[in-house]
Amino acid sequence: MEFKQIRVMQSSPTIGAEIGGIELSKKVGEAARAELNRALLEYKVLFFREQNISVEQHIAFARLFGPLEVHPFAPHLEGHPEVLVIEHDETRPGRENTWHSDVTWRLRPSLGSVLRAFKVPEVGGDTLFADMYAAYEGLSDQMQRFLSGLTAIHDFTNVFGRGYAADELKAMQEKYPAAEHPVVRTHPETGRKALYVNAAFTTGIKGMPPGESGPLLNQLYRQAGIPEYQCRFKWRPDSIAFWDNRAVQHYASSDYWPQRRTMERASIVGARPARA
Repeated sequence: MEFKQIRVMQSSPTIGAEIGGIELSKKVGEAARAELNRALLEYKVLFFREQNISVEQHIAFARLFGPLEVHPFAPHLEGHPEVLVIEHDETRPGRENTWHSDVTWRLRPSLGSVLRAFKVPEVGGDTLFADMYAAYEGLSDQMQRFLSGLTAIHDFTNVFGRGYAADELKAMQEKYPAAEHPVVRTHPETGRKALYVNAAFTTGIKGMPPGESGPLLNQLYRQAGIPEYQCRFKWRPDSIAFWDNRAVQHYASSDYWPQRRTMERASIVGARPARA
């Protein structure tokens, strides 16, 4: 694949690429934006180094790919509700160490996210990304056919429902009801099929009792953990990762306690997942 506006250095055989030749502190023209989108679709997660940008530039870059969402549960940057703050230290250990796709409990989950590092541990705190096309393609033909007609239920409650009083939780569940998405989704731009269930937010298979759906889901969750489907990113200050939430899962390694790790994330509104 040829690029003229950016340099692309592939990270692994199936997923990830480090991008050079572009400064996100400057205006990104349409030709460069188009090449970045093409690279995102091909490599599924893009990595940038030494991008000392302002929050306004962070927001502007993410908005090149669509409108931004506001997370209703996570803390955001003061004055910028579309920028989510992820901060862990001695009193707040990391807890994103589960394979997941972002906000699949929404009816329209994120298209993708732009995550910027501010403070990172000297060692540890890497983020791993898994190619969910490869996870699907690694299943047997029989399993692929079986999954093609199934619908999964996604709910925020297990992750974000803690700490709410019963009446408050009920109100949030009414505002953000459980979403139903195909177990195998078709990417709206590439047309490729991706496994679309995750251990953080998927709670069951529609029409299937827990005794049957539980073992099946656990088997599917393990597909993200296969090393051949992954890449791993070691953060440095002013590093950025931009991933396609429709095609990957990610896992933030929580191996750095009690050190501090501070990140800011802007996420792009996506479309309702389509069945394979």
